[in-house]
Amino acid sequence: MNTKREKLEQLFAEIDRQGGVNGVFMAAERGEVIYEVAFGFAERSSGRRLTTNTVFELASLSKPFTALGVILLEEQGKLAYDDPVSLWIPELPYPGITVRQLLGHTSGLPDYMELFLTHWDRTRIATNADVLDMLIRYQPPVYFEPGESWLYSNTGYVLLAVLIERISGLTFAEYMRSRIFRPLGMARTSVHNRRYRPETISDYAYGYVFDFHSGEYKLPDDIGDTQYVRFLDGIQGDGTVNSNMCDLLKFDRALYTDSLVSRRSLDQAFAPVPFNNGETFDYGFGWILEQKEGKGRAVLHSGGWPGYATVMIRYIDADMTLIYLRNREQAVEFDQAVISAAEHILLELPYDIPQLPPEQKIASFDRKLYERYVGTYRIGEEGSDGDSTIAQVLIEEDRLFLQITGKVRLELYPSTQTRFFVRLIPVEVEFLCDGGGKAEKLIVIQEDAETPGVRIGEG
Repeated sequence: MNTKREKLEQLFAEIDRQGGVNGVFMAAERGEVIYEVAFGFAERSSGRRLTTNTVFELASLSKPFTALGVILLEEQGKLAYDDPVSLWIPELPYPGITVRQLLGHTSGLPDYMELFLTHWDRTRIATNADVLDMLIRYQPPVYFEPGESWLYSNTGYVLLAVLIERISGLTFAEYMRSRIFRPLGMARTSVHNRRYRPETISDYAYGYVFDFHSGEYKLPDDIGDTQYVRFLDGIQGDGTVNSNMCDLLKFDRALYTDSLVSRRSLDQAFAPVPFNNGETFDYGFGWILEQKEGKGRAVLHSGGWPGYATVMIRYIDADMTLIYLRNREQAVEFDQAVISAAEHILLELPYDIPQLPPEQKIASFDRKLYERYVGTYRIGEEGSDGDSTIAQVLIEEDRLFLQITGKVRLELYPSTQTRFFVRLIPVEVEFLCDGGGKAEKLIVIQEDAETPGVRIGEG
């Protein structure tokens, strides 16, 4: 009978044969590594390959570290979870939000990325101070009142980093290094903003996205619809922790002890966040909470940023760990299938080896046909409690884009003359033309659901 290691070897050998992995993977039991592997390139221009010690941008897998920084302040008596955030950030124009609500994503705060995509000077690199300034200046409405619901909030974790700095008197990077990374021996882990404050990190993984027009993988800085990585690079707390698998395993082991924080604190961190009505949601302090078949509780977090995808799953009752870090974009569904198969092997459950989906290619035809699609569209039903969305379809440099106000602009890649796909997410847009060839309607297709849209303007 094959061991878990042998099954994992077979799984990743087959995925590598398909060309479906450019990243690193680790599985451990009770802190002992049973399998680790690296496939692909860390830097394509030089041909430098990934190793099991390569440092990756963790994206939102940074949030457990930010949360741990707050937990340390609570243990020192410098804050309480139910304290109002206004004690330290009085200028924040959203009253009534507590530290606990920032940690658990129940604050209802607006998304800072929408503000920056709409209003920011993209020649400048934004910082946390700029996030706070933009919230004060524009004061977009909350999604809901604090504690009334749950919505993942990058804004909340940026504010937690601001709070850490104001209470500790240190920069966020200094605080994380001196209070967490150094005490845990995480020598290869840091808060790193490589465009805002460039520094050389040995064995570093650059993240790559696919350029459908050239058919090559490139840095996201060089692709139109991912260039926001540059002007948002100075923001911390919701991301920008960089680490490798070895250090992440050290972090994992520390959370089984009271070497850094107490068991009381960890029990709170791994408890569901409460709503005002007494109900709860399965998210703790920087951790998603799940029950795994036959293995009990698990806490996990994932991260995604152009060129990077990360996940760390801690099966805290079974004392097993899964870490997967990738630095080349690929279809989200395939990524999830790879993680699911590896997890099933670790949990001794039946699994299937995922098959890499066919490569998406753009159709070749006269791009002047794009002109028939340009205009302003109302997507969804008008007046149905905010279900209606206004979007613009526009052309730049012979490329077609969909722009929803305050959202990331999406390039529409043609699979036919009338049907278009979006980078790496299961969304397609089909235009319906009148007898004269001009598009009067469109349909947004996502996971077998179709949402119609109607042209309401010429541009």
